Amino acid sequence: MNATQHITALGQSLWLDNLSRSLIRDGTLEKLIAEDGVSGVTSNPSIFRNALADSPWYAADLARLKACEPDAERRYEALVIPDVQAACDLLLPVHEASGGSDGFVSLEVAPRWAYDAVCTVAEAQRLSAQVNRRNLLVKVPGTPEGLSAFEALTRVGINVNVTLLFSVGQTEAVFGAYLRGLAARARAGADVRHSRAVASLFLSRVDTLVDAQLTAIGTQEALPLRGHAAVAMAKLAYQRYLDIFHGEAFAALAKQGATPQTLVWASSSVKNPDYHDLLYVEPLVGRETVNTLPDKTLAALRDHGKPALRIEDGVAEAEAQLAELARLGIDMELGGHSLQTDGVGLFEAAYQKGLQQTC
Repeated sequence: MNATQHITALGQSLWLDNLSRSLIRDGTLEKLIAEDGVSGVTSNPSIFRNALADSPWYAADLARLKACEPDAERRYEALVIPDVQAACDLLLPVHEASGGSDGFVSLEVAPRWAYDAVCTVAEAQRLSAQVNRRNLLVKVPGTPEGLSAFEALTRVGINVNVTLLFSVGQTEAVFGAYLRGLAARARAGADVRHSRAVASLFLSRVDTLVDAQLTAIGTQEALPLRGHAAVAMAKLAYQRYLDIFHGEAFAALAKQGATPQTLVWASSSVKNPDYHDLLYVEPLVGRETVNTLPDKTLAALRDHGKPALRIEDGVAEAEAQLAELARLGIDMELGGHSLQTDGVGLFEAAYQKGLQQTC
C-alpha cells in the first residue's frame, strides 16, 4: 500500500485537481484511479485554459467547431464537456461502489455569473443537463449570490461543489445553505438520499496573504505565525463540520437518508518554496474529507508522504493561533472576502483566455 492508498484507507478521498484530454487519452487518469486510489476530478477555468494550450488532442475538434459554431463560449463548452463526460465515465465504477458518495467530476459555471444567483441557477441546470452524468458536480462560487444559487440548486436536486471559500465563516455559511436547501427539498416531498454537495476551502492562498501581513508587522510575536494560518483555519472548519453534520442541526435530515456536505481541501500545493511540499496534505488527513491535489503534489504524496489521521490533532493550538492573528489585527474573514473577490477575477480572466483560444 503506497501513501496515496493509505490515505484513502484512512477515510479521506483524493481527487485530482487537473483535467485534460491528454490525461484521458494517454491512460494517465485511468492509471491514477487504479493505482493511487484517485476517486474524483476537479476542474476550473485555469485548468481548461492550460489544457487547451498544451494538449494536441483538441486541434481537430477545434477546426471543425470553427467551421460550424460561431459562438466562442459554445465552442469552448463543446471542447471541455466531452472531457468532463469521459472523466465521469472513468469514475462511474468508483461512484457506484461508494454508494454515490464519491467518484465525482466538477465543472464550473462561467465565473461572470458569480454575483448573479438567477443566472447561476439557470447555467448550472443547463450544464448539468448537457453533461448528463449522475456523478457530475457543478461548481458554484461561495459568494453571497452563489450561496443563494446553491441553496436553490440543492432544493431541485442538482449536486454542487461550492468553490472559492477562504475562511471558516464562509464555509459555515455554505453549510447553512446546504441545510436550508435540503430541508426545503424534504418539505416538498422530494428524495434527499441522492443529494450530494462539497465545500472547497482554499488553503495556500490564505497563507500567502496572511504571511505578507505578518511580515509587514515584523514582530517576534508575528513572524513565527507564518505558514500556520491556513492549516489552523482548516482544522477549525472541520470542527464546525463535525458540530453541524454530526449534531442536532443535521439529525432530522440524516434520519431521512441525507448525506453531510463534504469538506474539500483545495489549493493544496504550496506557494512558498520554503514550506514542506505536503504542508496542506499531511496535517489535514481526516475521515469524511477530500483533498484535491494537482499532479505535482499527488506525486510528492506518493513519493514521501507519511499519512496518519491528524485533522483533529492540535485543535486548541489552532484556535490559539487564530486568536493571536486577531490580536495582531489580522481579520481572517475580511481577508477571506478579499481572496474570494480576487479568485473570481482570476477565474474570469482564465475563462476569457480559454475562449480566446477557441477563436
